[in-house]
Amino acid sequence: METLTLDQIKDVLPSVDLLPEIEKGFVAYSQGRSVVPPVGELIMTEPPGDVHIKYGYILDDDYYVIKIASGFYGNAALGLSSGNGMMLMFSQKTGEPVAILLDEAYLTDIRTAVAGAIAAKYLAPSVVTGIGIMGTGTQARLQLQYLQPIVDCRKVMVWGRDADKCAAYAKYASELGFDVITTLDARELAGACNLIVTTTPSESPLLTDVNDLVPGTHITAIGSDTHTKQELHAEILERADLVVADSIQQCLERGEIHQAMKVDAITEESLVELGNIIAGTAAGRAGDDQITIADLTGVAVQDIQISKAVYEAALNRG
Repeated sequence: METLTLDQIKDVLPSVDLLPEIEKGFVAYSQGRSVVPPVGELIMTEPPGDVHIKYGYILDDDYYVIKIASGFYGNAALGLSSGNGMMLMFSQKTGEPVAILLDEAYLTDIRTAVAGAIAAKYLAPSVVTGIGIMGTGTQARLQLQYLQPIVDCRKVMVWGRDADKCAAYAKYASELGFDVITTLDARELAGACNLIVTTTPSESPLLTDVNDLVPGTHITAIGSDTHTKQELHAEILERADLVVADSIQQCLERGEIHQAMKVDAITEESLVELGNIIAGTAAGRAGDDQITIADLTGVAVQDIQISKAVYEAALNRG
């Protein structure tokens, strides 16, 4: 059995083209060619945190994967990363352990950022005039990094609750080649950007009024991945032209779709799954005046695909 440390994972990752691999995972999921049980979850209150256990396999593949990832949001005050975890790979044919990827939740962060890029690839308006990033943490940074080759726009507005953290984010984004404006007003961001990515652990809506949005806006909602988190008011989903789930089944139980379903703002029948849009079996954005939303709660096929790609790339390096 192989063990890959975080340093080894980071060393090999640039050689892997992740976007097509994770697209294949979404398609396999939506076509019923995977087995993905419900998410295992532990919610902590003192200190606040959550632990997700996601696992499954793609039919006729070589491996099955169990991923454990946690987020403890008070860790920054202790000088620690908020995320941790690992991915465990087993032979799908014999059940033997194949590899432990001690990624410390890094691969979860990366596959989430790649999913955001995929959502933008298929759902963003044809001309993006401004990118809005809500949040200033690790995922907010990675989302912008992985959007860079997908979207031509280099104008960014970042929203956060802390001016110093916004300034640090602006420095990071500037070094990537973006022109950055910071704001502490979410409505200002909504009115200035037509591609918005929300990346916070908020449990109350940050974007509250659909009338604040630029016509034709696409929102990729990343942060809401439990049954209590929410970044978008339900009315925004209700009035959107298209609401896309990474997993309809999973989004009925967590995330923005779950919150909107609780108040009967949307119906399950109105939802479209991302894998079907990628495969061309479901329609995506139909025009630049549409408001579209992608609710990405994180599906085990993403973990399967990224762990497999990294492990095989490491093997090829010897």
